Amino acid sequence: MTIILDGGMGRELKRSGAPFRQPEWSALALIEAPERVADVHRAFAVAGARVITTNSYAVVPFHIGAERFAAEGEALAARAGALARGVAETPEFAGLRVAGSLPPTCGSYRPDLFDAAVASTTLAPLVRGLAPHVDLWLAETLSTTAEVAVAAEVLGDDPRPRWFSFTLRDENVAPGDAPRLRSGEPVTAGVAAALAAGASAVLFNCSQPEVMEAAVRAARAEAEAQGSALEVGVYANAFPPQQAEATANETLLPLRADLDPPGYLGWARRWQAAGASIIGGCCGIGPEHIAALAADLA
Repeated sequence: MTIILDGGMGRELKRSGAPFRQPEWSALALIEAPERVADVHRAFAVAGARVITTNSYAVVPFHIGAERFAAEGEALAARAGALARGVAETPEFAGLRVAGSLPPTCGSYRPDLFDAAVASTTLAPLVRGLAPHVDLWLAETLSTTAEVAVAAEVLGDDPRPRWFSFTLRDENVAPGDAPRLRSGEPVTAGVAAALAAGASAVLFNCSQPEVMEAAVRAARAEAEAQGSALEVGVYANAFPPQQAEATANETLLPLRADLDPPGYLGWARRWQAAGASIIGGCCGIGPEHIAALAADLA
């Protein structure tokens, strides 16, 4: 059975007319119009998502500023969790689960900026705020294995499932080359780090659809070699590759015309055939895409 995730919160908020600007990104609606966040969660649930992700990705100093984060970060995380939980508890969405998003703390796509001490002090209030509301933890858009260890340390002995999702290098690689995290580490190193941190699933997100299939196969092979029943998942983005020195969500990139719902579904079928059992979408993947996945894959 394939678990269907939701799609990209930030782009969907903007498309729906919710408050949206840089640098706050998806956190602006959480601050100014939280009912619009609930509307997006609901739209993805109606489309067929069985897991919705809290709108806590941009609740970090990088987006909302250090002063606001210190004053309001935990409360905003709690609001993000409560909004998702409120939708999940709607009778029509029985069985809908909430994933608590633990985002990159020093800039997405930038393993060179990662600082373990900063990450720890940033993730701790997010975990405290989200904890009463979530069914599982999703540490996402990880660029380096070092981020896995910090997330695991902050989660401590929390017993809920842990999903770790890595973002991949988008550059085309020669046949036979191992898929790599943005840090340059092989996907197999990411899987090993996630297993050591107690992962029940490893996913790949916020990268081009073209690089995902090889990552799924590598992850499946590594998990099997370690005798693990680890689940593997994918939620790709819909915008063109960025420059290596760019930071995700720094600018609002155009979306690829070929990644409409049928086009994205074509890639998702390949991921499923390669062994992915959790599939959704990242930036630019909307409810219409999720509806296509749910109708065909679930």
